[in-house]
Amino acid sequence: MRGTGVIRDMPEVTESEALTTLHRVFGYEAFRGEQEAIVDHVVAGGDAVVLMPTGGGKSLCYQIPSLVRPGTGIVVSPLIALMQDQVDALRALGVRAGFMNSTQDFDERRTVEAAFLAGELDLLYLAPERLRLDSTLDLLSRGKIALFAIDEAHCVSQWGHDFRPDYLTLSVLGERWPDVPRLALTATATHATHEEITHRLNMPAARHFVASFDRPNIQYRIVPKDDAKKQLLSFLRQEHEGDAGIVYCLSRKSVERTAEFLTRNGIEAVPYHAGLDAGMRARHQSRFLREEGLVVVATIAFGMGIDKPDVRFVAHVDLPKSIEGYYQETGRAGRDGLPSNAWMAYGLGDVVQQRKMIQSGDGDETFRRRASAHLDAMLALCETARCRRGQLLAYFGQAPDPAGCGNCDTCLTPPETWDGTVAAQKVLSTVVRLQRERGQKFGAAQIVDILLGRRTGKVIQFDHDQLSVFGIGEELAESEWRGVVRQLLAQGLLAVEGEFGTLALTEASGAVLRREREVPLRKEPKRPSTAGAASTASGRGKRRSKSAAAELPEELLPAFEALRAWRAEQAREQGVPPYVIFHDATLRDIVTTAPASVAELGTVGGVGEKKLARYGEGVLAVLSSLDGSGAAGSAPERDGHPVSGGAPDGDWPDTEPEPDDWI
Repeated sequence: MRGTGVIRDMPEVTESEALTTLHRVFGYEAFRGEQEAIVDHVVAGGDAVVLMPTGGGKSLCYQIPSLVRPGTGIVVSPLIALMQDQVDALRALGVRAGFMNSTQDFDERRTVEAAFLAGELDLLYLAPERLRLDSTLDLLSRGKIALFAIDEAHCVSQWGHDFRPDYLTLSVLGERWPDVPRLALTATATHATHEEITHRLNMPAARHFVASFDRPNIQYRIVPKDDAKKQLLSFLRQEHEGDAGIVYCLSRKSVERTAEFLTRNGIEAVPYHAGLDAGMRARHQSRFLREEGLVVVATIAFGMGIDKPDVRFVAHVDLPKSIEGYYQETGRAGRDGLPSNAWMAYGLGDVVQQRKMIQSGDGDETFRRRASAHLDAMLALCETARCRRGQLLAYFGQAPDPAGCGNCDTCLTPPETWDGTVAAQKVLSTVVRLQRERGQKFGAAQIVDILLGRRTGKVIQFDHDQLSVFGIGEELAESEWRGVVRQLLAQGLLAVEGEFGTLALTEASGAVLRREREVPLRKEPKRPSTAGAASTASGRGKRRSKSAAAELPEELLPAFEALRAWRAEQAREQGVPPYVIFHDATLRDIVTTAPASVAELGTVGGVGEKKLARYGEGVLAVLSSLDGSGAAGSAPERDGHPVSGGAPDGDWPDTEPEPDDWI
């Protein structure tokens, strides 16, 4: 946290007003971490740049001030696909929220505009491109604005992983409304991106708040790639059957194949990538938000702004391009604070492919240098023998715990290391022999075949069995040699060149060949058997989430599952995602505290006044329907219909909203 910030004139607000609003509307007794300091600063009229991890509570940092300050909070969001859901979630809390985007017809926009001008909105969501329109700016100038919140502010960075050109024009907000406080918020940013946000949004006097990037509930694991689809299937069946999650792939083709493979093997999965038509993308995203236990297989086009709290895992079957992207994507798991997994399968082919993409891309030399630096950091994370969480935190400038985190694979099962100098010399010598004696360059597969003394068709064709290095590497298995090559690429001792991904020496290679530099390497772990992992229909139809009920005593599970079933019915009736009703974490707290009255239920975190009035009786009815053995009985009925805890009022939509695609 740095900077004092400019405080604009503001009617005095007591310190307890923000806390009272937090409890009354959101059902929480206290702020977390930096939230209170940020809220107090913005309520007082100050600008703020907020870096806070996904799930850390960024939204409250502008929602509470919007409710406390006079006027309407204007929220700039890069996605219109999620605005309806965000507004639905706020309305469920009793907040007067609206949005304006291209999905609305003329009459709908006029209704929202009138509500804004009449002071009847607490928050108004806008896409950044709307702020380029004079009509939007004129509208805002005629109303009372409490603050501007620029969400996903890293989109302003031209070197970032989610650059949006429309963000470059948002400096107009400070120029046109100099007396209105602004917040720029993001879940991930290096120091360079942090500075770029401040500069491009013209917020030199903003106070900077940097929360911890640690997400202790997420377990980070990276495994050697060996048929990634089967490894993924095994991981899901063993640890996440019935859980909602996201699987990231590098290409559209990989997305399609992986989604089809999972579906064929009993895991309900849908694809999401930019090559699908807008309607299908919208349907798949809507299903993911509203259904429990669905898996989305996607490119990086999916996920930004997703508020679904019960994503229990994020898996990567291809190497991400940067730690920023990896952190942003894995952060979509476990927003509710419950145990979650970030799992990745990583191999030599990933390194070669990423290097090749950088070299053959359209960017200039500056772009290639930056992309290579991002990839180097990502490879270092994959190859580290130390705590992975510590490596992540250090990348974002946060001091890690020297003792390790105790919740990543390298802490739980420390990898062995070995002196790989001789092995490295053998690989590098093979590359030298091919280039100097034959004027040839080949990829990793040919190098490994030569070292293992294999007389393959290509080896015989080019007389590589006549090289002095032929067969000098029989002490290691093929997988071990591929691991050596992968780690040499990661350490910058080998380079990838050309369209075909051939290997070449680097400036650092000579020191290894001259025995001036040692090369420590990770031992390749023994690969677990995946036998039976792809057997068709194993577990098909089992939709109960293992992780959602994790750590609950067995006797409380019937109540938890009964509340989940009740919540699902409420969500279907109202056309909203289940988490809009209550988060899993709130349901866990309810069954743990076992409230016997509406007043007692109101003390549970996440149960604010509006939800207590709307759902309180329904929750208590579900709990009372459990018989003495703990089994759920039939849901109580009135006039032949299940008790739902209150009839919908005029603020609630009767049909499922139809989200749109990215702007």
